[in-house]
Amino acid sequence: MDNQEFPEFDWDRVSKKGIGSGYSAEETAELSKVYEETLTTIEEKDVVTATVVGVTAREVLLNIGFKSDGIVSRSEFRDLPDLKAGDTVQVFIEKQEDALGQLVISRKKARILTAWSNIEKAFENDEIMDALVKRRTKGGLIVDIHGIEAFLPGSQIDVKPIRDFDVFVNKQMEVKVVKINHTNDNVVVSHKVLIEKDLEKQRQQILTNLEKGQVLEGVVKNITNFGVFIDLGGVDGLLHITDISWGRVNHPNEVLNLDEKINVVVLDFDEDKKRISLGMKQLQSHPWDALETSLEVGSAVKGKIVNLADYGAFLEIHPGVEGLIHVSEMSWSQHLRNPSDFLQIGDEIDAVILTMDKEERKMSLGIKQLAEDPWTKQDLLSKYAVGTTHKGTVRNLTNFGLFLELEEGIDGLVHVSDLSWTKKIKHPSDFVKIGDELEVIVLELDGDNRRLALSHKHLEENPWDAFEGTFDVGTKHECTIISKSDKLAALELPYGIEGAAGLKNLAKEDGSIGEVGDKLTFVVTEFNKDEKKIILSHSKTWDGSADEVVAKPKKKASQSKASSSQSSEKSTLGDLSALAALKEEMEAPKKAKAAPKAKKEDAAE
Repeated sequence: MDNQEFPEFDWDRVSKKGIGSGYSAEETAELSKVYEETLTTIEEKDVVTATVVGVTAREVLLNIGFKSDGIVSRSEFRDLPDLKAGDTVQVFIEKQEDALGQLVISRKKARILTAWSNIEKAFENDEIMDALVKRRTKGGLIVDIHGIEAFLPGSQIDVKPIRDFDVFVNKQMEVKVVKINHTNDNVVVSHKVLIEKDLEKQRQQILTNLEKGQVLEGVVKNITNFGVFIDLGGVDGLLHITDISWGRVNHPNEVLNLDEKINVVVLDFDEDKKRISLGMKQLQSHPWDALETSLEVGSAVKGKIVNLADYGAFLEIHPGVEGLIHVSEMSWSQHLRNPSDFLQIGDEIDAVILTMDKEERKMSLGIKQLAEDPWTKQDLLSKYAVGTTHKGTVRNLTNFGLFLELEEGIDGLVHVSDLSWTKKIKHPSDFVKIGDELEVIVLELDGDNRRLALSHKHLEENPWDAFEGTFDVGTKHECTIISKSDKLAALELPYGIEGAAGLKNLAKEDGSIGEVGDKLTFVVTEFNKDEKKIILSHSKTWDGSADEVVAKPKKKASQSKASSSQSSEKSTLGDLSALAALKEEMEAPKKAKAAPKAKKEDAAE
């Protein structure tokens, strides 16, 4: 038994314990080779497909075919609430092993990389992508495209203006990528381009079949001050404010509303510029054609003031039928005023038709004709008889006088010379202002020609009758110098009248010259009642010549004229002998005719 032989025993198989022990070196190498063939070769920064192994409330365990599984936070799977074991997802390999030897992967980064790749591919190939509207922002919407936020401008949402962006939030929308900015990772998309392609065919079909007079249905797309843009189904047309209604329209929103469907007629269109002019009022008969046949010149009408202009007001007697009330037809007054002084927009008034042209569709109206012409009243002659006094309002000023309104339609003229007995008034504005009240007396009345001559100064007696004795030549008076010109100085005399003095007559005894504002004693050297003229001198009060000033004898009118004529002829001809010869030559025929007549008279005696 001691000599019995046993096979060789491998002590390695029984000396090692644990998993994987008990294999020979050859078997271990064989098993390692088989195991490595089952593993997937992966590279960091790649996107691979992973299988869900397990799901917990906080984490998701994923198998990518690597020697270790990866763990991803449950928050990265919010878009997959029904995620379960066996589902496959795309993940991004950040690290094959971290400090703990754990595989680090991310589904969020995988989605971003995949989304950018798909966006770039869709942009290059002009493909349509699905997007979810997340929220509205200034000027448009923010949409989500596979985890990438893109901007959808408000102008690119639809072909028609969008007034409420909130209606698109949390809704799916097809878009096309129109711009990518890699520097800022910005993406701009458009939904409008998808609609425009469909509308282009429809637009071409509409333009091809379009013709004047065609009635179409459209939708109010936009409202402006000058008109309304109508969407005809891909083509926009302009409905001008003047073509909305036969009546006056101040703003289109008084008649139409956004998104309202209306019928319009094609008035004109330009194929090259694709401009279409539309009308709505043309679908109805013209209001002038429906006017009562009884309306004629002289008929009384009622209406509402719809517009005011500098020259008059427009009265609408029926919708679309207006007449002009010229400012001169608003009042019998001869002074034209602003129409707003008589009427306001919205006033409802009566008027009379003055002219009517149904073919031209024009009408002129008047409102003063509803009242009696004040110049034709029966009591005119007695009310404004010569010598009667009245009060009126100054309406206009001219160089020669002022116009005074005594009542509506009755005006009179006050000549500038009839304003004051004592003051020399060069312009009425020196005496009164427009709007002032003035008391006057009637000097002349001409009812046929509508003329009334008035006077303010004739309310008092002519003070110059009394001045003739007060300011006799040689009398002395205290006067104030009120102004000076090149040759004369104006003086204020007692009783408020004015006199004049030559500048040399302002000399004082001390050698100085009187100035404006000085109060000095003057002596009257000339008094003319008819011309209302008083000439005075201060120097004669102290040089001893005051006693020599005497009144000049009054000349008869004929003598005065002759003297003036002779003076004129003398200054013109300059030769008294020639003047005497000419006078004798002119009087010779008269003497010849007078001689026979004298003989007959002697014979009769």
